[in-house]
Amino acid sequence: MKSLFDALMIMLNVVWFVMIAHIIMSWLISFQVLNTRQPLVAQLWYGLNRLLEPIYAPIRRFLPQTPGLDLAPLVAFVILLILQRVLINNAGFFYSY
Repeated sequence: MKSLFDALMIMLNVVWFVMIAHIIMSWLISFQVLNTRQPLVAQLWYGLNRLLEPIYAPIRRFLPQTPGLDLAPLVAFVILLILQRVLINNAGFFYSY
């Protein structure tokens, strides 16, 4: 069962890093440090959006409309941190025989 715990933690960590990259890239695009007309930037941005949209879409349905501000990444990030803490606090369940 320890391997299940490790696999879940690795998946949550990968999602965490992808979300951090998406958030930082969105800031850089918003402040015009990065330009989406560049092919590499456009591909990275498109790929990150396609990876994270299945996570953000259900959250956006419940959040109120805020023009110019997308709160779905923040809510998803908080949910991800809560899931990590719940797994860590219940790690004993995975180590029992």
